[in-house]
Amino acid sequence: MLKDRLYYVDPYCKTFTTHISKATQDADGQPYVVLDNTAFYPEGGGQPSDLGTLNGIPVLHVEDVDGEIRHTMAASVDNTDEIVGSIDWERRFDHMQQHAGQHILSAAFVELYDFPTISFHLGKELVSIDLDVEEVSPEQLDAVERLANAMILENRPIETKWITEDELGQYALRKQLTVTDEIRLVIIPNFDDNGCGGTHPSSTGQVRALKILSTEKQKRKIRVHFVCGERVLQQLHQKNYALTETSRLLSAPGNGVAEAAQKLLKTNHSLEKSLEEAQEALLAFEAKALLNTQQQNIVKAVFAGRTVQQLQKLAKLLVTEQASVIALLVADTDDCLQFVAARGASVEMSMKQISAIVLPLINGKGGGNDAFVQGGGEKTLATADLLLAMEDTLKQIGGPTHA
Repeated sequence: MLKDRLYYVDPYCKTFTTHISKATQDADGQPYVVLDNTAFYPEGGGQPSDLGTLNGIPVLHVEDVDGEIRHTMAASVDNTDEIVGSIDWERRFDHMQQHAGQHILSAAFVELYDFPTISFHLGKELVSIDLDVEEVSPEQLDAVERLANAMILENRPIETKWITEDELGQYALRKQLTVTDEIRLVIIPNFDDNGCGGTHPSSTGQVRALKILSTEKQKRKIRVHFVCGERVLQQLHQKNYALTETSRLLSAPGNGVAEAAQKLLKTNHSLEKSLEEAQEALLAFEAKALLNTQQQNIVKAVFAGRTVQQLQKLAKLLVTEQASVIALLVADTDDCLQFVAARGASVEMSMKQISAIVLPLINGKGGGNDAFVQGGGEKTLATADLLLAMEDTLKQIGGPTHA
């Protein structure tokens, strides 16, 4: 029976002795054993499985397969007369804290705002619940967190009870049950009655503390991320370290980091704007210089390390400055070739004819319209050869014609 399993009989059990009832391999060839009884909690209900060792061999995962608790092992276990199991207690107690904290938090959401929890996930660093609501305000989160920590501070007992389906009417369950036999309730008196198969500490005080960290929308639900127990301290250490480092980098006191960051962002924005203006001025100067090199109303140039966006800006400056020119620009970047072909307003030729010819030469992709095209592709040609191919195409279609 479920209630006879060691992790239910005594969730504080750290070591135990038993016998192997089955030793075999799964479909992937990974060895696993089934024991006469076990203190290893199998994954389920949002709670990960316990880890530890059997006769010193690491247990990698534990799962319940049709009532059979399989302990997946790092290596085969000899079927000796006696098997000694050892639970990774730090991991187990952390899970007990987080799971009990979830019960307290979910009950607090129901108590204050009637917000039901529809799912629960216990991750390596964070824990989350999904609420069946579309909005939760900061004020509501604050109130729920304060109530949850008040319940923890009161150090109320956390009781477990096995009941029958006929006895369900005696309890005000927070959530409808999905089982009808071997029903296990986890009860915090006068606060929360809930069906649950997880492991929990014996009192709320052992949860130590609960901190809501963030929320996010998940479709039409709200996901709440939080931590309990030792994880609260871990989060505090991480955030304090980040704050201290940021404070040092900004030469600002801890309580002045936000203001210093805002000033830095404002300065950075101003510098970016100034840099952009300087780059635009340089491009304008470069465009005028390139126009002086034109031959038969064609401006051509090859660059190294230019982005296609820079080529586009330069080409637009060229054809805006002089409506009778065609601009052919090519750039060699770290991983590909880029090109732009543009015509001024008085030129009637379509630039699509150029891209249609040169894109296959570089296994490339591109787009644009009759007046302006751009593309990029593999380095199957040197930049000079790509530019030559664009020029040849221009000659083949008759060179620039003007309105």
